[in-house]
Parts: sequence; C-alpha cells; structure tokens
Amino acid sequence: MSFLHELEKYENFDFDKYFGSVTSGDVKKSITKEKPGTYDLLNMLSPAAEAHLEEMAKRSHSLTMQYFGGTVSLYIPLYISNYCSNGCVYCGFSARNKIPRKMLSYEEIEKEALIIKKTGIKHLLVLTGEAEEKAGFDYVKPALELLSKHFPSISIEMFPMTAEQYSELKDIGVDGLTVYQEVYDRNIYARMHPAGRKSDYDWRLECPERGAKAGFRLVNIGALYGLGDVRKEAFLNAVHAKYLDDKYPDTEIAVSFPRINHSEGNFKPDHILPDRTFVQFLTAFRLFLPRVGLNVSTRENAEFRDNILPLGITRMSAGSKTSVGGYAESEEGGIPQFDISDNRDVPEIISMIKKRGFQPVLKDWELIR
Repeated sequence: MSFLHELEKYENFDFDKYFGSVTSGDVKKSITKEKPGTYDLLNMLSPAAEAHLEEMAKRSHSLTMQYFGGTVSLYIPLYISNYCSNGCVYCGFSARNKIPRKMLSYEEIEKEALIIKKTGIKHLLVLTGEAEEKAGFDYVKPALELLSKHFPSISIEMFPMTAEQYSELKDIGVDGLTVYQEVYDRNIYARMHPAGRKSDYDWRLECPERGAKAGFRLVNIGALYGLGDVRKEAFLNAVHAKYLDDKYPDTEIAVSFPRINHSEGNFKPDHILPDRTFVQFLTAFRLFLPRVGLNVSTRENAEFRDNILPLGITRMSAGSKTSVGGYAESEEGGIPQFDISDNRDVPEIISMIKKRGFQPVLKDWELIR
C-alpha cells in the first residue's frame, strides 16, 4: 500500500461542486473542531472560508505556538549542478532551455560550503537538476559526504532515488529529503513533464515514502502552485502530508508552498494563487496538520514572508542563491532555477524574526555517528 491507493479515492470527486456547496456555517464548524477530517479540510479550503480568515489565523497561530513554540528553523540552499534530462515546461533548468550548464567540482563545492558556513546556518539543502547520467548517485554521494563534514544537518532535493540509495546517504549524514509532486492532477502532470524520468508520475509520488522508510528524520513535500487548480492541489497535498504523518510517526513531515516565479523558460501559469488565498491555505493546513512543519522560501517577497510568519510558518530559507555556485563571487551571473523575491541576507532575516517575537534556530539537530 502507498499513497497511490489513497489518491484513487479522489479521482472522480467533484471538487468544484463540493467547494461551491460549502456554507459559512460549515466553515465555522470545521474551524472549531479539535481534529478536523478531510471534509473539514475541504470546507476550510473553499471560497466560503475566505470570510473567516481572522478566525483561522488566530487558531493557526495558537496551534503553532502549542506544537512548535516560537521557533523558526532556518536553512540555506546550495545548488551543485544544473544539468537536467527532464523537459519540465516551467523550470529554468529544463533540458528544453539552452542555458550554460555547470556541475561543481568537489573543490568548488567545499568553497561554497565554507562561504555558507560563515552565515552560521547549520541546516543545508543541497540541490541538483535531475540528470542521473551526468550528475548521478556516484557524483552526489561523495559531494554529500564532503558537505557532512561542515554541516550537522543536510537535506537533499534531487532526482528521486531508491530506498537503498537513500539509506546509503543517511549513513553518511543526510537526514532530510525534499521532493515536490509539483502537480497532483495526472493529466496536467503529463503535460508539464513531457520528457525525462520525471514523466513517471507514480515513481515520483512514492518518493517521499522511500525516504521515510530509509529513516530520514525529515521529509518535505509540496505542490507547485500555478500548474493546477489551486484548491484541489492544496487538498491533495494536505491529504498526502496527513498520510505520511500518520504512517511514519518517527519522521518529521513538512510542507512547502511554492508559487511559480519567473524562470528561464518564461512559463506563464494557468492558475494563480493570490496572497489572500495563500494565507487561507496556510492556516487551513495548520488546523488540519498541527504537527507538520510549514515552510516558506525566498520565492516570496520580504513583506509577505514577514506578515505570514505568525500564522503557522516553522521553516524559512535565508540568504538564498538559486544558481550553481551562486555563493562564490565569480558565479554571481549564473542562470538561476527561478528568481528569488526576498534578497535579504541571513543577519537581516534573523533580525526580522526576533523583532516579530520569534526565535530563529540555526541548528537544532545533529546526527551522532
């Protein structure tokens, strides 16, 4: 059994009809429930719930403080390769795009690591494009082993791997996995991923479970808002997180809320997630998933990130560069995977978090080996 079987339950569900039927009374009942169910989640994601944002925000803040205190964990991304064999139509690294390609040498990776270490952040997210034939497991494993000497907590966002490969990476110090399904609608998924290994919907959907089975401490998932109907995608993403949280209690589950930003492919999204609806989704997730971490990256602008911090956010990226080798001065002109919107450095982010009455956490985990 996997989440594929859970997903089948919703293949013929009429989301538009249900969302259109939700009343203000339905939303009020769902907001106050101690343990909201899936229909309560649908109610809180419906257009009718937008009139109850203040109530949802207050309850979301209360639950976040109850389960996480006032802590906000900071992490920083490191791109080590932008080679990619996938044809994702929305991504700057897509094989369809004629951009300069680069794969860092191990010497260059260590140079990046030493620059990042000066920020004080101990949580590193290591990313590559998905090109197993060019920058595959034999390349990334030594790279991660090198980085584990500098950072006590390393997560990866790379091509989906086998559970056995994840176990090998766990043994050398990797403790987290980020993998986005991007879009849960199968038909849209096929259009967005016309070529490469990523076109295998099932292989990608089952990836978070392989990471959990391998024993990673953290598994982070998400939908890329802009590809499919935002309310339907939010529902399926939340149900996916609930499934993982219930099935793998020893794994910390987290959810990200990325929205389409400008990329090299100049992709124009068919679906827009407005700020107000973003806030609604964020608070609905917290009410439905009180134990799950909620992450917002530098895709979002500084003012928006600052304002949503008290509403349930527990993880934030800081000082991000989305190009390969982006922390070294010589690589400032590299092609980014997407444009970032919050360009503040780490000290500025730390200062903002403290001013808002929260505690920035630069290190909260270290694997004893």
